[in-house]
Amino acid sequence: MANLHIVAMIGSRRPGNATAKALAVTVDELRQNGGIEVDVVDPAGLDLCTPGAQDPELVKMLQQKVTAATGVILATPEYHGSYSSVIKLLIEHLGYPSMLSGKPVALLGVAAGAIGAIKSLEHLRSVCSHVGAIVLPGPVSVASVHHAFDAEGNCTDPGVEKRLRGLARNLNDYIHQNICPRVALEQMVREG
Repeated sequence: MANLHIVAMIGSRRPGNATAKALAVTVDELRQNGGIEVDVVDPAGLDLCTPGAQDPELVKMLQQKVTAATGVILATPEYHGSYSSVIKLLIEHLGYPSMLSGKPVALLGVAAGAIGAIKSLEHLRSVCSHVGAIVLPGPVSVASVHHAFDAEGNCTDPGVEKRLRGLARNLNDYIHQNICPRVALEQMVREG
């Protein structure tokens, strides 16, 4: 498998949001590895409606992106002890059975508070597991996120940057150790 395709979804629509800043570090790490294509889904330009009122073309586009992906990153802010409604709507647009089913999914959460996005990541892990995603261990929670980035979006906390880049490496390693060998074996069986 020469090229990997990762879909990274931002769970916030706020201009200059901290979720996108944190995700950008993880995406940068992925893009530094040759052969990895990253498609960032920014909901700021999408008309995300509640289930039953969704735009069929938007649903089709999101489902095609995730279907074609080797892995997915879901990034969410923590609001009132849970994940954002935006990340939930993105998941809802992936249908049921979900396009996340069978996909390796890495989770990233950010919060303004000192304890981070622990609760939102617990809830998001539960939802992703319910729809059949392979939720990777080692989600990353960024606490006091507004102190971890400067106005231009640069990470100013070496520990946070290390964890964000580690999330990318964790997803990449999982894919290379578990997905790529399976695909190569299937190809050998078909050719043999």
